[in-house]
Amino acid sequence: MAQDRVALVTGAGSGIGRATARKLLAGGARVVATDRDAKGLAETASMAAAADRLRTLVQDVTDEAAPADAVRAAVDGFGGLDWLVNNAGIGRSTSVADTEDADWDRFMQTNLRSVFRFSRQALGVMKPGRGAIVHLASVFGLIGYPGSAAYSTAKAAVVGLTHQMAADYGPKGIRVNAVAPGLIETAMTRERLHGDPRYRKLMLDTTPFPRWGQPEDIANAIAFLLSDEAAFVNGHVLAVDGGWSVTNYVKSAFD
Repeated sequence: MAQDRVALVTGAGSGIGRATARKLLAGGARVVATDRDAKGLAETASMAAAADRLRTLVQDVTDEAAPADAVRAAVDGFGGLDWLVNNAGIGRSTSVADTEDADWDRFMQTNLRSVFRFSRQALGVMKPGRGAIVHLASVFGLIGYPGSAAYSTAKAAVVGLTHQMAADYGPKGIRVNAVAPGLIETAMTRERLHGDPRYRKLMLDTTPFPRWGQPEDIANAIAFLLSDEAAFVNGHVLAVDGGWSVTNYVKSAFD
């Protein structure tokens, strides 16, 4: 599927990014994996079955030089860049009244501006008819969620950016799609599920599926959207959420 493809995955030091890097490597791709967490990135590398097809780069996606450095690593290390996965992001924002300017800016810089800047840099080297980009949006960017102003707004903007880029670059054969995860078990969400009863009720108890999602569920969706099997999928936002965003389900009503 991906033997001749070069991918760049941001935020690959844990969770969805790590699962995605491993999935693409398993499919035969060559991967540049970036993260600001050097230890996490090293752990990702240690799990890779094909170390010769993996390059790691410790960086913060908000740094001005980050997009150019990451794309250069792909071009210098593997001869080009075909796929970009804009995964890096931060969570746990607050309501509008409780959000300071600095916090708002931090979410926009990390969850939106970096997506724009990495995409712009990647588009400069992607070949028409070959490239594909997947942004990580969120179900919170599709539906309002209490107490999540900056995060949800940034993710909603990622949805809009996906649509716009599909219109601009689809005619050149470069597809742009997004995945909107629902409740996915990562280190951050695991803490909230066990320590925040409100979050559990709003997310787990309203998902009409007998388990929460795993990073591999999102990695599988990303790999599909990048692949030639999705060759006519452009501008789509794929919710991978167990039905959370399209149902009015409350677990207690059916106990």
